[in-house]
Amino acid sequence: MSNSQRSSPNILITVPSGVMLPSEDPSDLSPRMLMHPSHARTEAINQQVLGTPGVGKSTLAMQLAEKTGLEWLEVSRLAQQLGCLQEYDEVYQCPVLDEDKLLDNMEFMMGPGGKIVDYHGCDFFPERWFDIVFVLRTNNTLLYDRLTNRGYKDKKLEDNVQCEIFQTILEEAQRSYKAEIVHQLSSNTPEDMKDNLNNMAAWVDYWRDSHNTSIS
Repeated sequence: MSNSQRSSPNILITVPSGVMLPSEDPSDLSPRMLMHPSHARTEAINQQVLGTPGVGKSTLAMQLAEKTGLEWLEVSRLAQQLGCLQEYDEVYQCPVLDEDKLLDNMEFMMGPGGKIVDYHGCDFFPERWFDIVFVLRTNNTLLYDRLTNRGYKDKKLEDNVQCEIFQTILEEAQRSYKAEIVHQLSSNTPEDMKDNLNNMAAWVDYWRDSHNTSIS
């Protein structure tokens, strides 16, 4: 199904850390600023929420789904449910994702739109799936503490913090999607989370109003 045939948008949420750029202040994320004419679906939007583990993307994606009626797809859990995991990686203490099998299973889900995709990477997802991509950013010290509390250690802890320091996921998103649909948001405090939720929900409302759609 093409972008123009969706009844709701698709959203991608992901996360690296670091200092937010001045142009990416949450107060600048007005619905009109985020709406780009090349993304003129007539049905449902798809969003992506990206970020390093520990930045709060799953919490935000869940709250956004509750607030907007969009469907939250937590990719790690979805891959487990669909049998899209391969051998276990002893170094990172997690199974390896079978990306091709996952994409085959997700294709029919993403076509109609109305999805919030939550994952820590994005370069293997088709660009056509998403109307907007949010990359959450977290202070490195806060991230270290959060991951330590989750039980991360050794190479797994070091690599995830380094990923934030070098903005790996942000750069991945910028390479994978058009610049105008990729937006980075600070995710350090409960106030940040509230502001991000309200701004993202306002964008969904604007998209629906401009396309004359609503929650089915």
